[in-house]
Amino acid sequence: MAIRMPRVMKKSSTSADIPKGYFAVYVGEEQKKRFVIRISFLNQPLFQDLLSQAEEEFGFDHPMGGLTIPCREDVFIDLTSRLRN
Repeated sequence: MAIRMPRVMKKSSTSADIPKGYFAVYVGEEQKKRFVIRISFLNQPLFQDLLSQAEEEFGFDHPMGGLTIPCREDVFIDLTSRLRN
């Protein structure tokens, strides 16, 4: 059974696979999963709050140079599914 994630693309390959207008984030508390999301999410207050919390608690360091959000994957999917572009 597949779960549809509106406007969030889950990928695990290289930056060359990121379409124009999107960027990659790594999400997870222990094992990080890569998500490709719309750049327009950066303007959303709900997403900005999530980024602020992640920065305060963990910083933005990631060994691969990407943005890391150390929250549960299901929380991230729920939050991004409520965003409008």
